Amino acid sequence: MTRYVAFLGSINVGGNRLTMADLRHAFEREGLENVETVVASGNVLFDYDERPSDGLEDMLAHVLADRFDIASFAAVRTREELTQAISGNPFVADGEENLVHTLFLSAPVEPANFEALCAAYAGRGPERLASGDRAIYIDYVAGVGASRLTNGFIERRLGSRGTARNIRSLTRILAKMV
Repeated sequence: MTRYVAFLGSINVGGNRLTMADLRHAFEREGLENVETVVASGNVLFDYDERPSDGLEDMLAHVLADRFDIASFAAVRTREELTQAISGNPFVADGEENLVHTLFLSAPVEPANFEALCAAYAGRGPERLASGDRAIYIDYVAGVGASRLTNGFIERRLGSRGTARNIRSLTRILAKMV
């Protein structure tokens, strides 16, 4: 069995209310084992036979739509992939852990799309951006709430859905992925 984390987008925000007990139960009914939620915002740890994460992403998104009528995105990563998402973030060294985020994406980042994103956002705010593997890294220097760099803005330019977590949360989740 492989230990995975699923980062679910749009859970317990914007009217998509869901108890973590109901979410755990739904995932257990799909054959996932040792299901554990971390914070009530759609972070789910589980064990499952090793398989490509995109297949798991599709399965979990289907469960959310079928059981809870929530159209969501699931970014599934192994412990190694999560470790890389933290260590590969160039803003960890000098940014504040609650302001430095990894935006997990449904597809690899196309360099031309990332350049278009950076060009479209140039001069709009102080955020710093870097490209990763199925992720982009963001330092919300002046705070997330005040930023004009929204998921919608990013997703439209990258052509990929995403869900973000700050480094503080990712470090906490990684410690639980033993």
